[in-house]
Amino acid sequence: MLIKTKILLYVAGIAALFTLTRCFYSDKQNEGEQLYTQYCANCHMDDGSGLRNLIPPLAGADYLENHRDDLACIIQHGQTGNIVVNGKNYNQGMPAFEHLKPGQITNILNYVQTNLGNNNPRFTIQEVEKQLRKCRHLLED
Repeated sequence: MLIKTKILLYVAGIAALFTLTRCFYSDKQNEGEQLYTQYCANCHMDDGSGLRNLIPPLAGADYLENHRDDLACIIQHGQTGNIVVNGKNYNQGMPAFEHLKPGQITNILNYVQTNLGNNNPRFTIQEVEKQLRKCRHLLED
């Protein structure tokens, strides 16, 4: 009886490991890069360098660290007005992508945070959801 229990636990452990592994190696593994290419690269460029004096860079951008708590809201609701990135002023508006889900926004942010010359901490979906709740509340006021 003890041997059967050990075998069952071993098989269950392997099944759980297989399931977890599939979660991390799904078709969405590169979703952040794909979404960046689809929604961001037209303005911020494939390499994140921005567009001359109009669109700020994301590559090596101090804004990503200095405004971390605002980034999810900026993606979902857009941005207008002057911003300063790496000491340079930009005043070109950014469109909203309100149809993107929190998981998609998380993946875009994590792609930008860990690519394009950036080495910033990754976002959790909980952190993004919290930011989105906060900015949604501010928009309603």
